[in-house]
Amino acid sequence: MDISDASRTTTQTVTDYDRAKEVQAFDDTKAGVKGLVDAGIVNIPRIFIRPPEELVEELTSHQTNFQVPVIDLDGVRGNNLEEIVDQVRAAAETWGFFQVVNHGIPLNVLEEMIEGISKFNELDVELKKEFYTRDQTRNVRFNSNFDLHYSRTANWRDTLTISTLASTNLDPNEYPEVCRDAAREYIKNVTKLAETLFELLSLALGLKAEHLLEIGCPKEYILLCQYYPPCPQPDLTLGATGHSDPSFLTILLQDQIGGLQVFHDNQWVGVQPIVGGLVVNIGDFLQIISNDKFKSVKHRVVASHVGPRVSVPCFFMGHNAEIPKSYGPIKELTSAENPPIYRDFRASEYFSKRFSTVLDDNSPLHQLKL
Repeated sequence: MDISDASRTTTQTVTDYDRAKEVQAFDDTKAGVKGLVDAGIVNIPRIFIRPPEELVEELTSHQTNFQVPVIDLDGVRGNNLEEIVDQVRAAAETWGFFQVVNHGIPLNVLEEMIEGISKFNELDVELKKEFYTRDQTRNVRFNSNFDLHYSRTANWRDTLTISTLASTNLDPNEYPEVCRDAAREYIKNVTKLAETLFELLSLALGLKAEHLLEIGCPKEYILLCQYYPPCPQPDLTLGATGHSDPSFLTILLQDQIGGLQVFHDNQWVGVQPIVGGLVVNIGDFLQIISNDKFKSVKHRVVASHVGPRVSVPCFFMGHNAEIPKSYGPIKELTSAENPPIYRDFRASEYFSKRFSTVLDDNSPLHQLKL
């Protein structure tokens, strides 16, 4: 069956709709969402169409153009440190999100990373197929929707993953050649920025600056190079379903097209791109160890006629899942008046729960509460 024939309206009956078959047909192409666009589809396949109740709710939900906090890191090593820490604390406690400018990563490094991911996705499909796999043990892999075969609705995006989570022996020569130099330079810079941010977050929690570094919060990372092709029916699907992040911290590079939204004060708030800016958000792990002082909040990406959009979130995950490292509320942040909200857990336990569910299910946070 031609996967483009899977374009159906939401009125199609269950009896003539075999989702598993259509998902497999799409996956077998190894061409991703971009392959659908290149084929010239006018109607998106049904596997991407959100349930009718979600679409109705979307029509009545309120969306705003309020902006998440923007924090200028200029002077972070000087006289502005206390002011910056205060801003980070306020953003982490109330929004769970903020953007940073003057963060030290040169603009050309950001631009070349975006360009490199665009070039990879624009390669001949036969070249991209060399990286197409669902093997989570592969450090570098390309596919569309990590949860494709068990999600309720597929998202309109393709992803190149670069990860040290499965194995710390990540050889840059494994990267696609077309984006290898750009990725190496970006990763070097963004991991350095992460260390600075973890120092600021430590201070914002009233701890010594090295605390989060010493417990290994930035130890391993997953870099998701997301490619969102233009969508012929963007109102019917999403680029990424609403979710919180399975990380301590996420640093996001995005192009100027936009589409990221944060759920704040019971409404979706658009995160407007800033030239040279990076988006930072608190992950589930940091909410746990901060004993709910910092918030890991739901966010999503809307689909658009405009594109392709490129974004590159880097998730800082702590120790490798194979290392028996336990995390729980930081002792200095708990007391008789403020007892621990969560039990200790291992990263491997969290990941087994998180990656066995669809993206839009609740995170395992509630399962870890005392």
